Amino acid sequence: MKPLLGAHVSVAGGYINGIIKGEAIGAECIQIFGASPRSYAAALPAADAISDFKARLKISSIKSVYLHGAYLVNLGSSDSATLKRSIANLAAHLKIANLLGAGGLIFHVGSPNGNDRQEALERAAAAMKEVLKQVKGESYLVMENSGSVKKIGGTIAELEWLFKTINDSRVKICIDTAHALESGMIAEYSQENIKKLCDAWDSAVGIENLVALHANDSQTPAGSNHDRHENIGKGYIGLEGFKNLSKEKRLAHMNLFLEVPGYDDLGPDKQNMDVLKQCFDRSGL
Repeated sequence: MKPLLGAHVSVAGGYINGIIKGEAIGAECIQIFGASPRSYAAALPAADAISDFKARLKISSIKSVYLHGAYLVNLGSSDSATLKRSIANLAAHLKIANLLGAGGLIFHVGSPNGNDRQEALERAAAAMKEVLKQVKGESYLVMENSGSVKKIGGTIAELEWLFKTINDSRVKICIDTAHALESGMIAEYSQENIKKLCDAWDSAVGIENLVALHANDSQTPAGSNHDRHENIGKGYIGLEGFKNLSKEKRLAHMNLFLEVPGYDDLGPDKQNMDVLKQCFDRSGL
């Protein structure tokens, strides 16, 4: 088994366009937005849009689809209105994920307000339980690690606490390589450090519960607490870091998604896809 290599792609003009763009850059899996990432409003897709997407996916070379949630979601907020809108939005995006037959919905948990970190974690856990209660289906609700320890999920311990507190088989985790470096979760992507990181995740939640990996290089160094993605091999992780990552057999079940700026600043492109494939010894694909 080898991990699926893919990218976040635009669905401007229709969900089908995400499949077409994914195939054009040689992706095996795609990540898309089910609705606007910059709005609390999230309308469910029409029946024909769903059926057309599923029909096109069935005959495509794309083997897996995940959705990414809206940026405005903050399940740690102490503001009741913000929390209510966040729950409603996350639930809507999860419904869309289920309708499209996506593997899951990847999202950023949010941020605490000042020093109320434990209270923020408790609000986030309760909010996720509410979303799972409202939305039934097979798509996972996937927490992504943060690039800053100031936000929720910058440490393994916080995501472990949420995972075990929610205690639902539909809750999974996505690791962003840049975020892990930027938050100080890993100092550098040496084989030894990658093994230690995977050991820590396996002990905390079980490595099988890590279902996706955002393959991004980082514009800023380890412990910078920034969220700045860079093209593969052009940042502080470097080509060697991604080659080392490819040797970790415990990641073979995962979906890898590029979220890089691209060489034309239009997002993940074929050049980054080709470099990622070379790092994972898949250049012949």
